[in-house]
Amino acid sequence: MIFEDMDRIVFAGDSVTDMGSEQPVGEGLFDNVGRSYVRVIENMLITYYPELRIRVTNSGISGNTSRDLLERYDRDVVSLDPDWVSICIGINDVWRQFDSPAIPEAQVMPDEYEKNVEKMILAVKDNVKGIFILTPYYMEPNREDMMRKRMDEYVSICKKLADKYNCIFVDFQKMYEDFCKIRHSSCIAWDRVHPNQIGATLMAKEFLDKCGFDYNKKI
Repeated sequence: MIFEDMDRIVFAGDSVTDMGSEQPVGEGLFDNVGRSYVRVIENMLITYYPELRIRVTNSGISGNTSRDLLERYDRDVVSLDPDWVSICIGINDVWRQFDSPAIPEAQVMPDEYEKNVEKMILAVKDNVKGIFILTPYYMEPNREDMMRKRMDEYVSICKKLADKYNCIFVDFQKMYEDFCKIRHSSCIAWDRVHPNQIGATLMAKEFLDKCGFDYNKKI
């Protein structure tokens, strides 16, 4: 497993990362870390690796676009001196293009999105053990759906940047697409974006699968 004793993982993102976490930074006791995939990841790390003291920090804020996250990135990510950084952003960049088409200033188009995420990577890459790029997603298996088609552009940008900077790429869009071949997305999220605990668990597993996590490990 790639994480070591006393590592700090900072998860930056929007509502699917946030999910009720303490603001602006959530960690520690009670529900400060929220109820998202971040909570499930921490649960699994403590359950399977109790000997490792891993600090899990939720820096997600609901409603954020990549522009919003970049504006607070120094405060909520860089200044926390993380060992690992996870970036999951882009859903609202796309969503605002469809639910608020008459408000262009609320939208983040692909060119700006790529620049924003690249700046986030460059701000930490020389000072961390690794960076995770988690894709935005839309739980719509029909790739010709307008919003799904647009989301795929942002997923491709994530893959491009992950390859360029040797980041760990976690493809939530592909994961949800595969799941929705078997189960309808309504069992996870009525709006096809905000996951329940089933979705949070799927996302956590997809993340941990990239970390050398040993599900057969004995305490």
